[in-house]
Amino acid sequence: LKGYRILARNWRHPLGEIDILARRGRVLAVIEVKWRAGREAAAGSIGAQQRRRIARAAAVFLSRQPDAASLSLRFDAMLLAPGRWPHHVTDAWRPGAG
Repeated sequence: LKGYRILARNWRHPLGEIDILARRGRVLAVIEVKWRAGREAAAGSIGAQQRRRIARAAAVFLSRQPDAASLSLRFDAMLLAPGRWPHHVTDAWRPGAG
């Protein structure tokens, strides 16, 4: 509904795994999906080490895209909790920021 085109789900590489890779225009969104009892717990469960693994995997995926130089990479989170609508956090973190 937000105009994204899903490129891959559960994309795996020895350097890491990405839950969803989606594209909208020139933005490649790397989306980490977390399900917890509450949104705050879901957001807090994406640790620094996991963010680094996701960033490494994203670099590999991006290197395999023919138009990679024209794409902007963004790291998002999709937070899920029982009885709540999914919450999409755009630009949830930046590589090297913790």
